[in-house]
Amino acid sequence: MDEAQARGVLAEAGLGRGAELLALGENAVFAAGDLVVKVGRDAELLDRARRELAIAVWLAEAGVPAVRAAEPKARFVSGHPVTVWHRLPTPVRPAEPRDLAELLRLVHALPSPAFALPRRELLGGVGRWLRLAGDAIDPADAAFLRDRRDGFASGAATLAPHLPPGPIHGDALPRNVHVGPDGPVLVDLETFSADLREHDLVVMALSRDRYGLPAEAYDAFTETYGWDVREWDGCGVLRGARETASCAWVAQHAPSNPKALAEFERRVASLRDGDETVRWYPF
Repeated sequence: MDEAQARGVLAEAGLGRGAELLALGENAVFAAGDLVVKVGRDAELLDRARRELAIAVWLAEAGVPAVRAAEPKARFVSGHPVTVWHRLPTPVRPAEPRDLAELLRLVHALPSPAFALPRRELLGGVGRWLRLAGDAIDPADAAFLRDRRDGFASGAATLAPHLPPGPIHGDALPRNVHVGPDGPVLVDLETFSADLREHDLVVMALSRDRYGLPAEAYDAFTETYGWDVREWDGCGVLRGARETASCAWVAQHAPSNPKALAEFERRVASLRDGDETVRWYPF
């Protein structure tokens, strides 16, 4: 789904007037007046969109600062899930790792909600993302990532956690925190899961190692949260799983974006070489 297709869905839903594209990934995210509208890439994401709305209600009831839905139910427009959210106020500053850590402490203290949360299928999208990449990527690279996916999935299934398992955000990065006048709030709730809490912490460890997060910012994160996941024996397994997923996620954009193809090739080459020092760039 490109921007033009997403705008077509938006227009059909009657929400396209003056809409500004904010992001294009698994969802096309548009600002439209005092609303934010998310258009899912395909019909497979409908159940996830419905669950995201339920999660927003649950977090509100628990007092966790998070984005709030403007419509209680997901729409289904021309094969795409569409959800509508209240637009957050203009941020007062960029979110920092310590802001994320504060929110994760709240989430990780919650018991499970009354409805079922899925396991964090970190590697579950790899096959679909590689299919979407099609002939734009080397078939040998796709096969390599599928084999890597299978190996890390097996390894993750046998991990002994350090923290008690339970609700997690699932994609715990500062970009999923918005700092408004009343403080930081969580956004992008679609990956909420019930799984190892360590999933949320490995993300920032990988940001330090791969994406250039300064060591002092990572230290602020671990100090605020109260623990450094790198002390855990299972950290390398979850890190490897996330690297595999992150590489495959970029691949889906390769058919229409040369920069995505170049970043995919950089990432997969570093994984093939076993070089953990190669810098990756957010996409």
